[in-house]
Amino acid sequence: MTQALLREIIDYANRANPYPLYEELRKTPVSHDGDGPYVISTYYEIQSLLHDPRISSDAKNLKSTGDDPLGQAEDEGTGTALPPAFLKLDPPDHDRLRRMTNRPFGPPHAPHRVHDMRDELGGLVTGLIDSISETGNLDRVDLVDQFAYPFPVTVICRLLGVPREDEPKFHVWADTLAASLDPDPDADPTQHGKGAMDARMELGMYLAGLIEERRKKPGTDMLSQLATDDGPDGSMTTMEALSTSALLLIAGHETTVNLITNGMLTLLRHPDVLKRLREDPGLSVPIVEELLRYEPPVQLLPQRTTLSDIEVAGVTIPKGASLWLILASGNRDPKRFENPDRFDPDRKDIQHLGLGSGIHSCFGAPLARQEAQLALSELARRLENPRLLEDPPPYRQNAVLRGPRHLPIACDGIRP
Repeated sequence: MTQALLREIIDYANRANPYPLYEELRKTPVSHDGDGPYVISTYYEIQSLLHDPRISSDAKNLKSTGDDPLGQAEDEGTGTALPPAFLKLDPPDHDRLRRMTNRPFGPPHAPHRVHDMRDELGGLVTGLIDSISETGNLDRVDLVDQFAYPFPVTVICRLLGVPREDEPKFHVWADTLAASLDPDPDADPTQHGKGAMDARMELGMYLAGLIEERRKKPGTDMLSQLATDDGPDGSMTTMEALSTSALLLIAGHETTVNLITNGMLTLLRHPDVLKRLREDPGLSVPIVEELLRYEPPVQLLPQRTTLSDIEVAGVTIPKGASLWLILASGNRDPKRFENPDRFDPDRKDIQHLGLGSGIHSCFGAPLARQEAQLALSELARRLENPRLLEDPPPYRQNAVLRGPRHLPIACDGIRP
């Protein structure tokens, strides 16, 4: 039963609406049918495990179990150009690298970095919406290709110091590496991993050149600081700087693309909320939080392993078992949220799992929130009578990083 449900969740035919499948999963908070991973689908159990030190995120532990029937183990750091980033490590290595990465990014050492980007972010949003207007074709606008993708990829490239002329290269690399996260039971594992390996190799070689340049001539960008900083934890090795910068480049925009796109899709399906946002841009703050619950950009975490026997909801999960944590299911758990299938930005308590929790909570959460708030409020304000041309729109293949691949809309005009 569990395996069949997982295969349905992965099946592209259910990408537009996996939530009935999650509802079925929640009937058994800890699911396991004797083969494959243990699947955790309810809010409180997922939240507890995300904070449990007996749960490993290290890919080596996952691979050593031999319990990977759906192919969820990512070929990360084995025979490739880049070692695992801190997202795929356990303490103390995870904690050390995360602290070092945070020094040039956020409090207490760089408390204003994200806040000080607000004007630049606003300028990018304005320019992208202006460019939609300048095409002269408002009968069919793809909000992914023309807005939701170029905005965050430009932001993360500029944050790190990637030359603007090189930004287009990251579209191909990012799509390939994001796709490698997707557990595909029918894919040829040799071919499935080859594209990701090639992309990591190309990205690694490119970043190695940038890091070498920054060590010789550092600037104010984040990549310069990663390459040259010497704090309490020492300096990053070249390989650590490579894997960290690659993680930031990919994770730093893939999830935000989905957050913005899922957000506009949801608002277009709820025109009353869209109208409220147009009149009150401050509403973007609770709207984004509710979107992270209602349509999270990361739907599930398929790469966790138990380091000892753990009892969850009356079920003993043995040491060495693989876990799937279904974040999007937990976000719609009726035991945690009233009317969980209703989009309601007026909720008083939205402690969602949309950005994870615990030591692996989303590193770039402050930036992602700011990007989404600016993007959605300006799209709501400037697009005149926006409407969906396809519902549901075509989705990306990825079941982990779920979002529309295209979002075709029409509008009557664009306000100044």
